[in-house]
Amino acid sequence: MNRFLSEMERKFGRYAINNLTLYIIVLYVIGYVIKLLPNGAMIQSYLTLNPYLILHGQVWRLVSWVLLPPTALSIWLLITLYLYYFIGTTMERTVGAFRYNVFIFGGMILMILAAFVSYAWVCFKFGSRGEEAIASMMMYYSGVFSTYYVQEMVFLSFAISYPEIQLLLMFIIPVKVKYLGILYAAYMGFEAIFSGIIGGDIPILIAILFQFINLGLFYLSTGRAHHLRPSENRRRAQFQQSVKMAPKGITRHKCAVCGRSETDDPNLEFRFCSKCNGNYEYCQDHLFTHQHIK
Repeated sequence: MNRFLSEMERKFGRYAINNLTLYIIVLYVIGYVIKLLPNGAMIQSYLTLNPYLILHGQVWRLVSWVLLPPTALSIWLLITLYLYYFIGTTMERTVGAFRYNVFIFGGMILMILAAFVSYAWVCFKFGSRGEEAIASMMMYYSGVFSTYYVQEMVFLSFAISYPEIQLLLMFIIPVKVKYLGILYAAYMGFEAIFSGIIGGDIPILIAILFQFINLGLFYLSTGRAHHLRPSENRRRAQFQQSVKMAPKGITRHKCAVCGRSETDDPNLEFRFCSKCNGNYEYCQDHLFTHQHIK
């Protein structure tokens, strides 16, 4: 996966949208403005991702649904939008504009697929009741297919990349991002099980599942799952053997960020970064999270 994206980035990286998060927030602001209009609720009903209406000619819904903000209008709006911007731009700097584009647009495409899979499920379950019942159920579920879960996956990707960063909960309590990520993931898992499976709202389960697929693909694209490969297990064993054979006190690898070496932890893995100018080596914790040296 990582090699494939690297090849795609080499060919199409120049077409990536830089500062994509800012454009997304502008779309959200437009969505909030629409909501404040006298007929805002009615206008928004023409923007939702509704496969039934798309197949009946309203094809603009394939794109217009991204105008609908993931959170309600409240006094915390500016803080929420700033948090979206901070997390999004940080992830773009971490993985690069191209890979961040792939992650965001991949999440949107998977949400569209989730909507159509849900439409197939609604047709199977309620088709005997007629077209009116199908149209009514898809109208009911149209709110599920929004950018809410897409943004949740961006936050979880941030928690994976920067687990030790602290955020101030309620502006007072410092909490590490990894714990918030676990909480968010557990909540979505709870929602998928109790609302989707037990409650019978299968489209909720489908929407969450498809977004977790996108998160899983992102994780694979970072190369962090390489330790599961048999070849990497052999390489690790050879590396540890070579460390044992090296004279005591002499290190072969050292992280340019934290300064740790194999003498500090024999289980650490080290890689050189191809995007940094110079022979800079990083440990497994900082290979994908360091700032590139140009």
